[in-house]
Amino acid sequence: MIRHTGMLSVVKGLPVLLALLLPAPATRAGELPLFDAHLHYSAEDAAQYSAADILSILDRNGVTRAVVTSTPPQQALSLYRQAPARIVPFLGVYRKPDDKQDWHRDATLPARVEAQLAAGPWAGIGELHLFASERHSPVFRRLAKLAEQHDVPLLLHGDPAVIDSLYEHTPGVTVIWAHGGTYPWPPLIRDYLQRYPKLHADLSVRDGRIAPDGALDPAWTPLLLEFGDRLLIGVDTYSTRRWQQFDRVAGGIRDWLAQLPEEVAERIAHRNAASLFATTGPR
Repeated sequence: MIRHTGMLSVVKGLPVLLALLLPAPATRAGELPLFDAHLHYSAEDAAQYSAADILSILDRNGVTRAVVTSTPPQQALSLYRQAPARIVPFLGVYRKPDDKQDWHRDATLPARVEAQLAAGPWAGIGELHLFASERHSPVFRRLAKLAEQHDVPLLLHGDPAVIDSLYEHTPGVTVIWAHGGTYPWPPLIRDYLQRYPKLHADLSVRDGRIAPDGALDPAWTPLLLEFGDRLLIGVDTYSTRRWQQFDRVAGGIRDWLAQLPEEVAERIAHRNAASLFATTGPR
């Protein structure tokens, strides 16, 4: 697992204004490999896109590895079996789309997840959707403990209160906070990354906030520079239409990454995720 260690020695300790005046990056957007940390390949997607189609989309966008989850979970497994060195399979806990609303009340779920983790080859659990009013769910707590015991990350879509509650009862679990949380304000994300060393944030579907009209927003730049070792990118194919838009979305990610110093861009684009999964599954 990786931890925040202040790796940006060239930035740490400098005033934010000076950090923003760093030389333009040498990274070329089109050449930067991507490790997509947030993809879905569900039954609806598989009806239109074969495994070969998906791998072709990743190829033309320079996505060398990808975290993939699905509803039902067997879809991600089928894609992993086509490209085991490339696909990082996450165990989706939803058997049908409606499960997103009430999974946290399903007392049978932890036993099923435990059996599936034991059978492998899962490298993580999620995406789990959970909000503040549901944060004390015993089902959620048990899944967090299973992730900790199996040393795999949770991909969690939830409020800040969910993160706080999670780390109160399971401080050793690694979390990928989907979309940088439900309130994607850079100071809030920074605060939570400082609080919890095992928390990481994927920035999927936040590209319009990070770089409105294509230019990096100065409100985001300090976060990207200071915590460039804890941030991940993703297209988040939450619908089949998103697969149709993949080239455009991936291109937008490359464009804002290319405005960062080269070391930072490379970490966010692929090195952070590679480090995160170097010591975790697939098992």
